[in-house]
Amino acid sequence: MARLGRCLYCAAMQAWLDAALSLLALPRYGLSTLFLVAFVSATLLPLGSEPALFGLLKLNPELFWPAVAVATAGNTLGGMLDWWLGYGAHRVVDRWGHSRSHVKAIEWLERLGPKACFLSFLPVVGDPLCAVAGWLKLPFWPCAAWMLVGKFLRYVTMTVALLHLWPN
Repeated sequence: MARLGRCLYCAAMQAWLDAALSLLALPRYGLSTLFLVAFVSATLLPLGSEPALFGLLKLNPELFWPAVAVATAGNTLGGMLDWWLGYGAHRVVDRWGHSRSHVKAIEWLERLGPKACFLSFLPVVGDPLCAVAGWLKLPFWPCAAWMLVGKFLRYVTMTVALLHLWPN
């Protein structure tokens, strides 16, 4: 009986996933879907926006610059949300205590200031970096500007490389 319940759960989950994916299908919604995927992928949730950007551009190569701009905007706004989450989480993080590596990372980030947010394009550490910048109360707009530059350069570089590797 437990196995039947598990199978029903898996079938329901698959049906939900299929419905969500068909709702967000790139050919139908295009740039709005790309924006949403880029935004969510910049939060602390594990999602990559590069496959969505690449897929959209394979279907619509004429959208190269608009797609890069939309992905950059969505990803930057997601990073800005991370900044605000970090800003609001300051009191919670203070309760964790301060390990040696934690203190060194904070000192490094304080020394670099908002320029450290340029590295927000890096996998694994980029999104938490934005949250820590907010937690440290680094200036919001300079951090957002550095995020924008880093994320834009990442999207241009990765998209050109992927389109070069898979031209057809």
